[in-house]
Amino acid sequence: MALGSLSVIEKMVASTSLLLHLPISQKHAGDHYGARKLVSRISLSSSVDKAEPRTIRLRAGTVNMEVKLERGERLYLGMDFGTSGARYALIDKEGKIRAEGKREYPLYMSEETIDWIKSWRTTLFGLLEDIPVNLRQAVASISIDGTSATTIIVDSKTGEALCKPFLYNQSCAEALPIVKAIAPANHTVCSGSSTLCKLVAWWSSCDTSKPSAVLLHQADWLLWLLHGKLGVSDYNNALKVGYDPEVESYPMWLLAQPYSSVLPLVIAPGTSIGSMKENISMHYGFPKDCVICTGTTDSIAAFLAARVTQPGKAVTSLGSTLAIKLLSTRRVDDARFGVYSHRLDDKWLVGGASNTGGAVLRQIFTDDQLENLSTQINPANASPLDYYPLVNIGERFPIADPNMEPRLHPRPESDTDYLHGILESIARIEAKGYNLLKELGATPIDEVFTAGGGSKNEKWIKIRERVLGLPVHKAVQAEAAYGAALLAMKGAAE
Repeated sequence: MALGSLSVIEKMVASTSLLLHLPISQKHAGDHYGARKLVSRISLSSSVDKAEPRTIRLRAGTVNMEVKLERGERLYLGMDFGTSGARYALIDKEGKIRAEGKREYPLYMSEETIDWIKSWRTTLFGLLEDIPVNLRQAVASISIDGTSATTIIVDSKTGEALCKPFLYNQSCAEALPIVKAIAPANHTVCSGSSTLCKLVAWWSSCDTSKPSAVLLHQADWLLWLLHGKLGVSDYNNALKVGYDPEVESYPMWLLAQPYSSVLPLVIAPGTSIGSMKENISMHYGFPKDCVICTGTTDSIAAFLAARVTQPGKAVTSLGSTLAIKLLSTRRVDDARFGVYSHRLDDKWLVGGASNTGGAVLRQIFTDDQLENLSTQINPANASPLDYYPLVNIGERFPIADPNMEPRLHPRPESDTDYLHGILESIARIEAKGYNLLKELGATPIDEVFTAGGGSKNEKWIKIRERVLGLPVHKAVQAEAAYGAALLAMKGAAE
């Protein structure tokens, strides 16, 4: 599907999102997984017994038991493709989780690098296989979220990848001067890790005979595998390639570039694209009319899962990386600091994504160590240690510096003190991020909800409350897959 006439976009854009108004039962908050092994969880309930459903933990792929559904009941499937693995959540119309599970990415190697295309594809169809067999026929719609600015450029006719994927945190600094020369000052794309910089880097590396190509984001590509219509994206993922969600079009300065032919068609998140490909629905036992819907980014899906509706409320996603999103009445964008705004109904999700986060912790400590050492931390005491925890060189937000070095020394003799110092340093980065948003004009923050794996650490929540000077809570639903399932529900309601 080529970009073509932009009037097509207007025809396909959904009406105002209903995501903030869907009925969600907070009684049925899903459990979360800390284990690395592949696990699936299913809620068992019947139309007769309305008591709180039992949950049974099972290995994915071994499920083949009768889960009773109301006659004609429809379910909605969301999948979250994060930095280290993927999850699924299957919910009903009340927002109750009927099944959920996760997989880590298999690390296929190609020319001494990871073959992410093969890894993501394998994981996608592995998750479909993990959906309980007796629930698959009830799945009305599917949506997927992926890491922001993870970019795949494919042949527009065959869908074959024309290069290795550009990962979310990959910087194409060589393309930045070109992008800055055409984009407005401090625009979201004026960052080496922006999708547009990645597109320009790819375009510049091609020989004189440019192939027929289309740019897809990670979520777009995964959804394409299910619906088969090349070249469709959503305005959350497309923000960092230059799409303007406020006017629902690409700006003229971008359309005037020779590589504009590679840009995808953009429609609203949670919009129906089409039905699942027949060979896939038949193979896995999904209904023929199962709808595939546009997705979003992982941090926005986590925000949607938290069910935040009031300006001034924020969601911090503490996964492998740290991402913050603040619901604001005012749009704020400033590439100097890695700050950008996503559209959400008539409001804006203002925030940014740092390279600090849980991936640093996992490099240093095991899960058992993190759990045991955390119990020994007194969160009321400030740590004197001052770190900037990063896995690799480079930071995106609240400081946009591709050359920033990790700072994790000096290391004290006590592992408890070391962990305390790292957790507090990440909290300081979070606080700096929220203070920056306020300085740039976003709605002042008054409350923070936490999503992702870091939401399970109660001591860390207390540290962050002290550092932020704000109430911090664990979100009722802390997984992005749940937010993607809400998008699927929205798409099915159209």
